[in-house]
Amino acid sequence: MNTVITIGRQFGSAGHEIGEKVAAYFGIKCYDKELITRAAKESGFCEEMIENHDERPTNSFLYNLVMDTYSFGYNASSFVDMPISHKVFLAQFDTIKRIAKEGPCVIVGRCADYALAEQPNCIHLFIYADEAAKTKRVMERYQLAQGKARDLMIKKDKQRQSYYNYYSSKKWGRADSYDLCVNSSVLGVEGTVKLIAQYVEDFEKLHS
Repeated sequence: MNTVITIGRQFGSAGHEIGEKVAAYFGIKCYDKELITRAAKESGFCEEMIENHDERPTNSFLYNLVMDTYSFGYNASSFVDMPISHKVFLAQFDTIKRIAKEGPCVIVGRCADYALAEQPNCIHLFIYADEAAKTKRVMERYQLAQGKARDLMIKKDKQRQSYYNYYSSKKWGRADSYDLCVNSSVLGVEGTVKLIAQYVEDFEKLHS
């Protein structure tokens, strides 16, 4: 096994859980929130700041200006005038590339497919689901009423979409941005994991 798997996902589609189960199946690491900790360590930014910008583009000039006074690390002259949201994106971008060089793994979200576009041993997936299935999952996970769950879902997906479309040259959730798009509500979590595992194994046979 030497494939890096990236997973883009709709909120409530079980993308994170599927990523973890695929990683467990192949006995490799899964990076999601772990990316934040590592990017903080490697860039010198504090973890909270990376967390605040995680998959959320901000165009607020004032916010960037204020946050810039707290930023350390990356002191090259080209970085000095860059908005903090861009610096955080680049810190995560660098970390994703480093992680992928270390060996096979699963990376969830954060434009990982775009960061690794030049790397040959990668499979880029997108997990989506029917609205009813997503709403149910969000309601259960966050103990929310149906309307609140739906609102949160829409908000999170808008954030992810604008982040991805802002920083990458592709379109979030569009089939031609990925190698494989799977509706997790058709086969369920376990069935989707099985499908992805088969896809990865076939990919490895072809490219070994």
